[in-house]
Amino acid sequence: MDDLHAPTVRSGPTSGGYSNGIPKDQLSLQELIAEKGRVEAELKALGQVLDSHGVHMNTTLTTFDGFPRADIDVAQIRTTRARIIRLKNDYKDLMSRIEVGLHAHHARLQDQANNPSATGQALDGGATPAALEAPFAKVNSVVAGSPAETAGLKVGDSITKFGWVDWTNHDRLSRVADAVSQNEGIPITVKALRPNASGGPAESVQMQLTPTRNWGGRGMLGCHLLPL
Repeated sequence: MDDLHAPTVRSGPTSGGYSNGIPKDQLSLQELIAEKGRVEAELKALGQVLDSHGVHMNTTLTTFDGFPRADIDVAQIRTTRARIIRLKNDYKDLMSRIEVGLHAHHARLQDQANNPSATGQALDGGATPAALEAPFAKVNSVVAGSPAETAGLKVGDSITKFGWVDWTNHDRLSRVADAVSQNEGIPITVKALRPNASGGPAESVQMQLTPTRNWGGRGMLGCHLLPL
């Protein structure tokens, strides 16, 4: 008999190079960001399915003698895990495409700086590079030996990008928590503005931060962020 208390999520289509019938390499930056938000929403729903069973991606599904566990819906968990893996691959591909798009926008911004007579041009979708990278959180503490310290994050850094999260969608940092939980063991691109010790303009820094559970401390980052 079906377990009426076990939530179900459709497995969805197999990942591919298309979004709504459009090749991903033809999507604008804002369309890629929107697609990333859709992937994030599905990952969150799938994560809640695993949470409802009290399992995560690495929880064993068999008993000590090799039989499927009777206390959980093994078939659903396997289907959910497979979909999560496909979506995480999609996410990494989207992040790569967005990174390329941001580099192109920065190049255009530099061209405009070198040519003051040029009119300001908007990004695909209407945002400017500066707006896309406005700081939204400040690093309040970093634990020694943590994933955050290993990545190079420092107290006082102002976060401008945390994977797909920026000032437009961080929702008082709740989306940062989502990005961390969905990317355990997967490097996340983090961009920040670092104060200049000599009092000059803040330095832009970029790093790869990998959320990890068993690093020896609490949480998967080992740092504390405050919303700006």
